[in-house]
Amino acid sequence: MAVSNEEIELRGTVDLVNERKILRLEQESSDKLPSRGRVAVELLSAHEGHTIVVDPDGRRGHWLALDNPGMPQLPAEAGEQVLLTARVAGTWPETKIPQDLAGALDEADDLEQMWAGLTPMARWEWVRWVGATKNPSTRERRVEVSISKLRDGKRRPCCFDLSSCTDPEVAKGGKLIQ
Repeated sequence: MAVSNEEIELRGTVDLVNERKILRLEQESSDKLPSRGRVAVELLSAHEGHTIVVDPDGRRGHWLALDNPGMPQLPAEAGEQVLLTARVAGTWPETKIPQDLAGALDEADDLEQMWAGLTPMARWEWVRWVGATKNPSTRERRVEVSISKLRDGKRRPCCFDLSSCTDPEVAKGGKLIQ
């Protein structure tokens, strides 16, 4: 398990899941990360200065989306091995807030300070929870519940398995599609 300044090698294979290019980390690389959930890492060497978030695969491993903002372009195709040198980031990057949640937060003037007072990691969790469904009505309800819970002083969504894969485009049942 890595500590903040320790260099770690993240080795994996490029894969296409539902037409999205991802990097599935080898178990040995995943085991070097300090959590079975999301982990922010700072890329080193050729990609220095990029801080990205590595996602859990729901199987005690990790993966990362190669099409995410902030992810440097890698000249790798499906089936190719990739090696990234990184270290656990000292701080979390800010998340992109989806339009529906951002609109609800904008309308909730009373939550401006509450949202700003959350850690970046907590904001990631709210965004992740809202986005962890393909069903539009479930997503709409999660936005409403988020506003309600934030008004009640909740800093994080409850009952949320942080080690599951929650990207509905590449996951089924909390696990990264094989």
